[in-house]
Amino acid sequence: MSTGKEWVDQIKDVAKKVRRRVLEFTLKNGGGYLSQACSSAEILSALYMKIMNLGPSVAPKIPLPFPGVPSKDNKKYFTGAGYNGPKEPHLDRFYLSPSHYALVLYAVLVETGRLAPEGLDMFNKDGSSVEMIGADHSPGLELMSGSLGQTLSQVLGIALARKRRGETGKNWVFMSDGEFMIGQTWEAIETLSFYKLDSVYVFIDANGQSADGKIETVNNVEPLKARLESFGTAAVEIDGHNVEQIVESVETPHKDRPLFIIARTSPYCGIDVLQKRAPKFHYIRITNELEKMELEEFLKRKYGGDRT
Repeated sequence: MSTGKEWVDQIKDVAKKVRRRVLEFTLKNGGGYLSQACSSAEILSALYMKIMNLGPSVAPKIPLPFPGVPSKDNKKYFTGAGYNGPKEPHLDRFYLSPSHYALVLYAVLVETGRLAPEGLDMFNKDGSSVEMIGADHSPGLELMSGSLGQTLSQVLGIALARKRRGETGKNWVFMSDGEFMIGQTWEAIETLSFYKLDSVYVFIDANGQSADGKIETVNNVEPLKARLESFGTAAVEIDGHNVEQIVESVETPHKDRPLFIIARTSPYCGIDVLQKRAPKFHYIRITNELEKMELEEFLKRKYGGDRT
């Protein structure tokens, strides 16, 4: 008998496949941004499978090579936005802010049929658009993040332009909590609130981690919800691994205010053998054979082994 919530299990299944794919690539390359897959897999999977109103991909299943830097003379230049569907007034748009999450996004695109698995063979290779640190030409990305925190400012301009054109599509932003240590982020939030841009929805992967360790020991951003609300936003806190909470959170009332969803997550969710690395999770570098064997054994035990 159908419960009407089969989508919950479907999203959970895709999130597991995303973690597996990123773990495989981490082992293959001797390191990677694996903890980001642990913390964000449910959020990004839910966005693509249930939340966002995107059209079908209009980009090639096998990504094209890097087209060169944009210029008036470079007619071959492209962005990765086509993997999120066409740009239409009624459709939503998605923006990944922390570009080191790129492999997680690529994995989600593969598992949702927007990118061919073979496209990942180009990952982090010279001349490829499938970069380890994603850029505006990488699959699923549209903006050059530059220094962390810059994407939200760019989305502010896009959302304001869409509002003035009368477009009804929503603008979804994925951020990491480390970006809230940056002043430009707060300038953008203040301006989003000033212009009453309620078409902007921001998911925050609040895994408490930064390149230098735990955020609370580097430059604490808490209490994040209260700070966001003091800047005129609507804000809600959820369990970032609870699929139903993720989906329900976007219904939070926020008329004339941007909505910030603080998703509390774990940097080792689904791959608990990483827990002993605390508090350093930002980049999982495999430094010896014992670590490699441990992750390979976990991959075999949980998923049946490596497919790459």
